[in-house]
Amino acid sequence: MKNKEINKLTNDELENTLNKLKKDLFNMRFKKTNGPLEDVSKFSQTKKDVARILTKKNKKN
Repeated sequence: MKNKEINKLTNDELENTLNKLKKDLFNMRFKKTNGPLEDVSKFSQTKKDVARILTKKNKKN
């Protein structure tokens, strides 16, 4: 997710996207313990997206 996309989102949309990404991270960690991940780069990209959204959310408040 690009910063331009994040800037266009409202607070409610940011919150929903953040919750979805956190659930994805949880599921990826769970899959990682059971076996190798199919796409390892998606794990780090999701973590970066969470950080971007949290940064944007903190700036809006």
